[in-house]
Amino acid sequence: MIINWAHAGPSIVAAFLASLVECVEALTVVLAVGTVRGWRGALIGSGAGIITLAVIVLSLGPTLSSIPLHSVQLGVGALLLLFGMRWLRKAILRAAGVLPLHDEKAAYARETASLRRIGGGREGWDIVAIATAFKITMLEGLEVIFIVIAVGAGGVGLLIPASVGALAALVLVMLLGLIVHRPLASIPENALKFVVGVLLTAFGTFWLGEGIGLEWPGQDWSILGLVAGFLITALMTVSWCRTIAGSRAALGSR
Repeated sequence: MIINWAHAGPSIVAAFLASLVECVEALTVVLAVGTVRGWRGALIGSGAGIITLAVIVLSLGPTLSSIPLHSVQLGVGALLLLFGMRWLRKAILRAAGVLPLHDEKAAYARETASLRRIGGGREGWDIVAIATAFKITMLEGLEVIFIVIAVGAGGVGLLIPASVGALAALVLVMLLGLIVHRPLASIPENALKFVVGVLLTAFGTFWLGEGIGLEWPGQDWSILGLVAGFLITALMTVSWCRTIAGSRAALGSR
């Protein structure tokens, strides 16, 4: 299998950063479950979720290979564009101060408080712990699978680099989780989401264009131009939103 390295580098980075965000969010909940309800239920639930996700990946592989590349690029490109724009919109509003920044410590505190209110012992099979860990693993894991498939749909041989990027993010987060045993609040998740939103939007635009038969100038290298264009536009939008928010605040204080 020939890997197009003009795509492989950006594919690895996009899959790694996007998967890193999802893995951090999943780990936050799993750590909360393990701390409050016990590690047995947390590990059983997350382990069952990972096994289920692996089965989904294995069953999707042959199906994807039988679909024409242009059809995959068109469908996945449109979905990836919408997915990236949703992330980018929230990241822009958070960077501009319109929306509050996402706080993993606060999310961890809310999850632990919720689990304590449910009650129940740590002995035996804790259905609440298993179900909570399984649900968050499946939810975030499905998003990772979608991202890997979308990033890997850009050309022949790109699914492997995208999978490597996602796997590297998973291993990194698991190792950090074992070391620190607390939410990874030191990772700048909001900045990551900003960058990932730009990357996914650029990839989605490129593959949607290829899916409808558009000839991009510079072919694969035009992805870098799209990334730069969306990044500049996003930064300008942050500044514009800050100006509007400041004007409204000044008017409200009068």
